[in-house]
Amino acid sequence: MLEGLTAELRRARASFLMRAVVWLMKRRKPVFPHSPEGFREKLSQRDCPRDAPMPAKFEQRFIVERRTLEGQEVVTLHPKSGPGEWHMLYFHGGGFVLPMFDVHWPLAAALVETCSLSITLPLYKVVPEASASVQDALADACFAELAMTHAPERIVLSGDSAGGHMALALALRLARAGGPQPGRLALFAPWLDLTMRDEAMRAVEPHDVMLKIGTLRATGEIYADGRDPASPECSPLYTPADQLAQLPPTRIWTGRHDLFIVDSRTFAGKLRDAGVDSKLYEYEGAPHVFMAITPTREAKDVFGLMKDFLES
Repeated sequence: MLEGLTAELRRARASFLMRAVVWLMKRRKPVFPHSPEGFREKLSQRDCPRDAPMPAKFEQRFIVERRTLEGQEVVTLHPKSGPGEWHMLYFHGGGFVLPMFDVHWPLAAALVETCSLSITLPLYKVVPEASASVQDALADACFAELAMTHAPERIVLSGDSAGGHMALALALRLARAGGPQPGRLALFAPWLDLTMRDEAMRAVEPHDVMLKIGTLRATGEIYADGRDPASPECSPLYTPADQLAQLPPTRIWTGRHDLFIVDSRTFAGKLRDAGVDSKLYEYEGAPHVFMAITPTREAKDVFGLMKDFLES
């Protein structure tokens, strides 16, 4: 699977802390129900989704800015010393249907402190209460706002899971528009194919403590909302090579116990073939969006690689 210089295995064995966290995750109620029926039932019965509040201590750790764009809340964290040389636009994951998790705040903080960057976090409205077009409108507005006050080549688009999809989709829209382009694209376990069609995922599924193929397909159908889930618009994995070639330098991080690793490997190969400066980093035994477990050696390695990526 690791062909040429496209992918690199960073850790051949999960750290003790990572294994302990996965052990606990297996014994907790899953974030996403493990059946499509359970997922649809949970979605139909939920109250209005609310983002996890930013920790109060962040007001002392960072310079915090809050504003509203496209009728949605946006938060920016700067280092205490002032705005960073790089500005990251980061989209949180949650299958497009879940709001900001509490673990996303420490993840954002670690990126600010390790990489000395500023980070903007759109707290976008989720599906099905809002449409995908509402999410895209906020993403477009956030980048346009940043590009007015920052050199676009010093903006890095990033996100995890569905948020990785959003960051990639934004980069592709910007490339098609031919306007200012971001300088980097950094994806954490991105969701690249809503149809989950690659049968190689069946071998990974028993090891993934968070994600199940059937539930993800049901989620993808809700997000697509009548569009073809296999279209490049919904599933960036199928973007034509001539469009992929316009992407900026790209890095992808994912665990080997994550369903999305299958498509990440395929996508990394497509980026390579399109001539994009790209690389995939893999971590043995690591679950979906493992970098959100910030104290682990694996997460710290990710943050160090991100720092190197921005300094290269």
